[in-house]
Amino acid sequence: MSEQNTRNQPIGPTGGPMGGSAGMGGGEKAKDFTGTWGKLIRYCRSYMPAILAALILAGSGSVLQIVGPDRLKDMTNEIMKGLPALVNGQPIFGDIDFNAIFDIGMVLVFFYTLSTICSFAENFIMATMTAKISKNMRTDISQKINRLPLKYFDKTSYGNVLSRVTNDVDTIGQTLNQSIDNLVRAITMFAGSLIMMFYTNWILALVALFATGIGFALMMVIMSKSQKHFKVQQQGLGSINGHIEEIYSGHNVVKAYNGGKKAKETFEGINDSLYESGWKSQFMSGMMQPIMTFIGNFGYVGVCVVGAALAMSGTISFGVIVAFMLYIRLFTQPLSQLAQSMQQLQRTAAASERVFEFFHEEELTDESQKLKKLENIKGDVEFKHVRFGYEENKTVINDFSAKVKAGQKIAVVGPTGAGKTTLVNLLMRFYEIDSGEICIDGMPINQITRENVHELFCMVLQDTWLFEGTIKENIVYSKPGVTDEEVVAACKAVGLHHFIRTLPQGYNTILDDKASLSAGQKQLVTIARAMIQNAPLLILDEATSSVDTRTERIVQQAMDKLTVGRTSFVIAHRLSTIKNADLILVMKEGDIIESGNHKELLEMGGFYTELYNSQFEPAA
Repeated sequence: MSEQNTRNQPIGPTGGPMGGSAGMGGGEKAKDFTGTWGKLIRYCRSYMPAILAALILAGSGSVLQIVGPDRLKDMTNEIMKGLPALVNGQPIFGDIDFNAIFDIGMVLVFFYTLSTICSFAENFIMATMTAKISKNMRTDISQKINRLPLKYFDKTSYGNVLSRVTNDVDTIGQTLNQSIDNLVRAITMFAGSLIMMFYTNWILALVALFATGIGFALMMVIMSKSQKHFKVQQQGLGSINGHIEEIYSGHNVVKAYNGGKKAKETFEGINDSLYESGWKSQFMSGMMQPIMTFIGNFGYVGVCVVGAALAMSGTISFGVIVAFMLYIRLFTQPLSQLAQSMQQLQRTAAASERVFEFFHEEELTDESQKLKKLENIKGDVEFKHVRFGYEENKTVINDFSAKVKAGQKIAVVGPTGAGKTTLVNLLMRFYEIDSGEICIDGMPINQITRENVHELFCMVLQDTWLFEGTIKENIVYSKPGVTDEEVVAACKAVGLHHFIRTLPQGYNTILDDKASLSAGQKQLVTIARAMIQNAPLLILDEATSSVDTRTERIVQQAMDKLTVGRTSFVIAHRLSTIKNADLILVMKEGDIIESGNHKELLEMGGFYTELYNSQFEPAA
């Protein structure tokens, strides 16, 4: 990518550049499952008491359900006493103890009601805690973005960062809210049912184990086969999202170059791959429930056949068979829940790994100990033997030195990649220089905080960044205490006031997708914003490169008013816009090769003259 595309990005509300492509969610397998979950637990430690209480409630609710079949066994045996029995060929009816049945029934009502209350309380606690954890995690990511150096975004797509804020945090929240408590319930139900089955009758328990063992083996095979398809599916989702956003954002270019056919072929290739992995993963995952249903029914048949034989021999009562029919359901149901929960835990570990990897990225150095502050400055700027490279062994600025007096208009020109925008980035301390020094009013800028440096500058960039809000809000932006009169004065100064008055809502018109502002009008809004900022130093970075010649003159007049009384740095490819500059610095391959005003440089007949003549007729 060109230097302009990668370096000259408008700064968003969170402090990071805006734009980018959609990244992939946390669908891949985690590299360190145990370690990542340990980090997640430590991150949630302030909420752990409430989460543990919720899990205890979930387990308690399951235990209360497990006790139910044993009581139903007793109820069935009481009812069986009233059934007729043949004695010497004559049916003899027994007595049914309805009081005992009523007592057992009330105990069951109490158990099941208490189980429901436990489940309700557990769901309420987990929903509340996971919402708070997700909120805190998003806040921490947003704050982390503010502490990251811009070089991080040079090597990472914005979509990848956004995906961590959305997809990955959502995955973590959903797992904490649903899968953890389901896992506890499933384990409690599985272990409790197993214990109760052996407690009731060990022979029928072995029959049930044999049936569910077959289902468990089949389920493990399906899980192992489906996992790779889920991974490919998640990667495909990231790829297709990125492709769609890329084509949509460059729709005009795609149309202009007849690239629709190629874009469609690429989309269909990704879509076919996504279809293939999607149906395989969903089909194999969907097989679990039918298999577990079949195994459950197989278990019912086994218990009925073996149980009938044992009942006929007098080994067990009929109530035991009824209890086992329920225990089979309680025993097989958790197996599919366990499988789904383990898959979700694996996916969450991958998402958490991406989030914590982001948290551990190198941050900007802490400047809380810096107490010096520049205020009410004159605007003298000096570069002393500045050397810088975005990567080691790849120097962009070699040995840059320049002295700028307060109130001067300095133009920086040169071919693409010469280091012009890089110079501005260093002046704003978006990047730290490798060696040398940059001073404002004699004070090295590395001795004051970045926030203080940013307060000294107002900027107008090539890419006009407007957010969804009113025109007034876009002009005022983050400047506190701005009056309506000041906003109107700034708009009048740049020639925007009349246009705004023609809008239905005036200065309260919302700028969104429906608002039709031309490129020049958008640029005038950003110039008005810079006027409101009223900082002593000004940076104009290719501010007229995206407008037509007529609009350029309007924007140029507005910028001339903006530069009055300010030390201004103007980066421009259109040399017609910097003829009135006090000093023009000509850069090539990271060095100043020529300097002077427009007339002096033309008389030199050097590289500047060559650049100028490439845009205009040769000077007479």
